[in-house]
Amino acid sequence: MVFQDVKSVEKITDPSIETTTVVQFVPDIRSGSFADIGPRRYMEDEHIRIDDLSSHLGPIFKFPKPSAFYGVFDGHGGPEAAAYVRKHALRFFFEDVDFPRTCEVDDVFMEGVENSLSKSFLLADLALADLALADDCTVNSSSGTTALVAMIFGRHLMVANAGDCRAVLCRKGEAVDLSEDHRPIYPSERRRVEDLGGFIDDGYLNGVLSVSRALGDWDMKFPKGSSSPLIAEPEFRQVVLTEDDEFLIIGCDGIWDVMSSQHAVSIVRKGLRRHDDPEQCARDLVMEALRCNTFDNLTVIVVCFSSPDHLEQPSPRPRRLRCCSLSAEALCSLRSLLDANAKW
Repeated sequence: MVFQDVKSVEKITDPSIETTTVVQFVPDIRSGSFADIGPRRYMEDEHIRIDDLSSHLGPIFKFPKPSAFYGVFDGHGGPEAAAYVRKHALRFFFEDVDFPRTCEVDDVFMEGVENSLSKSFLLADLALADLALADDCTVNSSSGTTALVAMIFGRHLMVANAGDCRAVLCRKGEAVDLSEDHRPIYPSERRRVEDLGGFIDDGYLNGVLSVSRALGDWDMKFPKGSSSPLIAEPEFRQVVLTEDDEFLIIGCDGIWDVMSSQHAVSIVRKGLRRHDDPEQCARDLVMEALRCNTFDNLTVIVVCFSSPDHLEQPSPRPRRLRCCSLSAEALCSLRSLLDANAKW
């Protein structure tokens, strides 16, 4: 993918020197998250949020600054698969895949990041298969999870997605989808599913699953190595962040089932201009989804790339005039006091 860049030009004060200085945008990363069980009996969502990846992983891993890592894992068929992937996320996504380590970001580095992420998704998927086959069977073969992860290195944002979680970028107030929902009813996924011998029944893959990509669900993939219409292979999007990019929303499908990407962006943007608190904005999105009668678990991460240009000042409260009443005895005493003063 060819990176697109936006450059701001600063003019030199001496008009005799025709020189320009390129000022590159550097994101100032901070984030917040919120999760709620919603109307379900069990919570099957998991998420991870690391704003300073270099410090979190230690000196062995050298990354451009800033560096950050986020993930939402929306489980189904029980919470085990999502919980396992979340627990071992750093091992799957960094330690076991020979993740590239450098302080410079270029096309070679980002290609290495994409290759490592592909391996990570497949590694996590195979680990869930081994657990399903194990004697103690800590993860049931019918348990699975969708997965969406986002990584930031310098100005470069990479999103990898398998399933129906969604990443949405706010660019000058406009929503830009950075992932595609992998549902069997969508034409590109339907073609792939049917080419591999699968079928869609009432919107469900093989009449069972509402997504066409996921980790786990090995009761639909066994035996290992066989072709299955349900795959764990992620799709990728890369973006070079500029000063036009305000924040990123990552949410499970419980959010997107009841609101559009643009509606979510508008809620977060309004909230940040009011209080500049990404965690409160994540909570606001969850509350809005509940108000819209979502039927799923809810998880949201909001990642800010800069502070808003200005915060809205709260309107001053009108002063209240307090009224009080006096008893008949008090009125009599006050009248006597006033009469006495008048005589003076």
